[in-house]
This record gives sequence, structure tokens and C-alpha cells, in this order.
Amino acid sequence: MELPSGLKYSREHEWVRVEGNIAVIGITDFAQSELGDVVYVELPEVGTEVEANNTFGVVESVKAVSDLFAPVTGVVLEANTTLEDQPELVNSEPYEDGWMIRVEMKDESELNDLLEADSYRAYTEEEGG
Repeated sequence: MELPSGLKYSREHEWVRVEGNIAVIGITDFAQSELGDVVYVELPEVGTEVEANNTFGVVESVKAVSDLFAPVTGVVLEANTTLEDQPELVNSEPYEDGWMIRVEMKDESELNDLLEADSYRAYTEEEGG
């Protein structure tokens, strides 16, 4: 399981890359491997407000349909529209071209509720991953 350091991870299996007050969000390598081949991604429109721990979209795979949960609160600045035509990028490049949304964070202290790579790895192992 790939877990880049320098990212923050949620217990709902999203990752966050912080760029100033912008959070780039996607799902983890663990999540995409559990889902199997991703065939569809539904993301919010630019300007949508997302709230930490609430759903912001849906990812559909050959195995299941799963909600996506925002790890932070803020306004969507950009959605990765490439995923509309190439949802498989979530599987092949979950931390690069498979990112999902860019959010202007309202409260950067919410990042303190997220896990570092080592803690997230331990969490997924406890979950049976």
C-alpha cells in the first residue's frame, strides 16, 4: 500500500495535500484497492461548500458504490473533470492524476483531526487491511 508522507489521511480513506490554505483531496491507495476498478466518479460543482465528515461525492466501482467524505470544510475551487472520462486514474494514480477536488479551507485546524501516514497505516491494519 502506497502512503506518501507529507499528506494527511482521514478514517474514511481520503487523503489531503495542503498547499497554503488549499486542500487537494482524493481517496487513498487502500481505498481504491478495496473498491476495485473504478468506473464512475461524481464530484461537486465549483463553488459548492463542503463540510468536514460530510459527503461530497460518490465513487462507483465494479464492486460497490461508495460515498466520498470531505476531510475539511471549505469551498470547492476545482473538481478533477478528467475523472469523468478517465475514472480509472483513481486506481492507477490515486495521489497524482486521480485527485478529486481542490478546496479552499475555512478552518485549517481541522487538519489536526487527520492522521499522519504511519497512523493511517496502523488504522488500516486494524481494519483488516
